[in-house]
Amino acid sequence: MSMKILKAITPPIIIDYYKKLNEWSECKKACIPTYRLSSGDIYWSGKGVGEMWEEIGRLQFEYLVKNGLLPRHTFLDIGCGSLRGGIKFINYLENGNYYGIEKESLLLKAAIEVEIPRYGLLEKKISLENRDDFDFSVFNTQFDFALAQSVFTHLTWNKILKCLVNLSKVLKTDGVCFATFFEDKDGSYKVKPMIHTYPGGKGTSYPDEDPYHYEFDFFVELAKRTSLKVEYIGEWNHPRGQMMMVFKK
Repeated sequence: MSMKILKAITPPIIIDYYKKLNEWSECKKACIPTYRLSSGDIYWSGKGVGEMWEEIGRLQFEYLVKNGLLPRHTFLDIGCGSLRGGIKFINYLENGNYYGIEKESLLLKAAIEVEIPRYGLLEKKISLENRDDFDFSVFNTQFDFALAQSVFTHLTWNKILKCLVNLSKVLKTDGVCFATFFEDKDGSYKVKPMIHTYPGGKGTSYPDEDPYHYEFDFFVELAKRTSLKVEYIGEWNHPRGQMMMVFKK
């Protein structure tokens, strides 16, 4: 029987099951911590969204501390995922000062069921929200610091604007939000893909599909539509070449 015929008569749910089984096996071979969540989903700690778990988690944490984040500050982690950076921030901040928002329910479930217990943080007060509308008002808190690490790289301009408008409502007067992006430095890639090379590999960003690249001026224009201002920072040693900027009131 040919593979095409086999696929045609095999229910999609069974094909998906064997695909997940194969991925599970490959992750086990690579010694990637693998878990089955209460939902039945398989979660690979440090694979997919959480790749380079220790490297990028430590990078973002150390960068914000270097730029003024103190334990007493309230901190908003936009696109917190399964807490790759969040684990370090939660450990550092005073109890109750960490707030994370994430659109992928599987990642938040993994954060709660796997990462928080794994790192001994069950006694910490942690505020997490599963939503994709950037409605930060649900936390009923004003923030000293915020971070959108590898978030705008996956968003269209109108969703970025929505994020910034809502962010402007919850940042304190002297609050700041650091954000990363793939940069089209001179506008040469308005209508074509851009190749990003970095140690150990390369990636591609696009002007019209995920992951996106933008000129910095684009964010200047968006900020003008809010009560925020934006400053260019640039290189901050991100392993995949994302640049840094900071939004302020």
